[in-house]
Amino acid sequence: MSAIGTTPTRPAAGRPPGTADIGIGMIGYGFMGLAHSQGWRNARSFFTPALRPRLVALGGRDREAAADLAERFDWASVETDWRAMIARDDIGLIDICTPGDTHAEIAIAALAAGKHVLCEKPLANTVAEAEAMAAAAATARAAGVRSMVGFTYRRVPALALARRLVSEGRLGELRHVRAQYLQDWLSDAAVPLAWRMQRERAGSGALGDIGAHIVDLTQYLTGEHLTGVSALTSTFVTERPLPDGTGTGAVTVDDAAVFLGRFGTGALATFEATRYATGRKNAIRIELNGSEGSLAFDFEDMNVLRYYDGRAGGDPGGVPLQGFTRILVTEPEHPYLGAWWPPGHVLGYEHGFAHQAADLLNALAEGADPEPSFEDGLRVQRALAAVEESAGRDGAWTPVPAPAPGGPRQPAPEARDRDEKEMTS
Repeated sequence: MSAIGTTPTRPAAGRPPGTADIGIGMIGYGFMGLAHSQGWRNARSFFTPALRPRLVALGGRDREAAADLAERFDWASVETDWRAMIARDDIGLIDICTPGDTHAEIAIAALAAGKHVLCEKPLANTVAEAEAMAAAAATARAAGVRSMVGFTYRRVPALALARRLVSEGRLGELRHVRAQYLQDWLSDAAVPLAWRMQRERAGSGALGDIGAHIVDLTQYLTGEHLTGVSALTSTFVTERPLPDGTGTGAVTVDDAAVFLGRFGTGALATFEATRYATGRKNAIRIELNGSEGSLAFDFEDMNVLRYYDGRAGGDPGGVPLQGFTRILVTEPEHPYLGAWWPPGHVLGYEHGFAHQAADLLNALAEGADPEPSFEDGLRVQRALAAVEESAGRDGAWTPVPAPAPGGPRQPAPEARDRDEKEMTS
């Protein structure tokens, strides 16, 4: 796959000669359907991917709602049955933007039918579903059929630059990772019950909805995987009004999750995911501390990356002058930025979806495996499951199973006992 953020940028006048098409079928017309539609449209407008996306069909149970989005983004047709969409000969890629309880069934069927798949995060609602999806992806890959999970924040230019700096060794030996995802949209107890608050639809609450992002981001940025966690979760409002005003319904997911973790290198990590941080709208905060430097990022200031170079010296008089450098990530040499605006003209939330679409299209054209893979999504799912298990055992240290051929590797009882003793000693 192409290096980080090196997707070809501005198209030449007209269509590049020899560029092939691929038909896109997208299932889901809500928030993510809107974001993905924007991404597909801008991927072909601002970039020159080696495959040109054709917006063939938009799928959803409510034909009227689907048709409205289809008209606004020039989707050519509407389907109300995802099976009919998968069966279409003019569609080569299925984009899944539905709630988590449908991901596994749709993705596995699409891969079996020879369709490439882009699936929104988290990959599934359970580890078992994620394992089945990863296995289906591995089988399909052998036949040249590719799959990717939509952890779109990887494609924020400042975070792609952070990954580049870490991979270059700028931080030295990694020691600390801090990650928060803070929102406040549920802090009002009068907000009606929705599918994101129902375990049977969403799998989990803040943990899977937004915690999945920071687990993936920290593993992406560091190039390491979590090996164990100690966690607590809480549900602050257990009943919410039903949308139709007929009464209340039970909230069956977590409202907040906090957990400690350890990476394979031994680096320590802290995580917090909540939808009750009053005043915080979409604050994804990541900080990495190493022996030679640090990086810090906050999505509410998403065009900025802060970098501390611990190797920089002071002035000749010996006065310490080191400090965090504020990098405005809008230069054409920065990841993805060559396709967009002049320096200083900042990007927004929606641009990551265009980067995602363009990267996926190029990987498909190259016959390369796009990232993040379903295996990456499975690793995140295993970490989320370990968090829930730990929270259910009052924060007991819980290993995150490592990937292993033939299925997930469960730690032996003696290994778990040893890990718990190390955490509490």
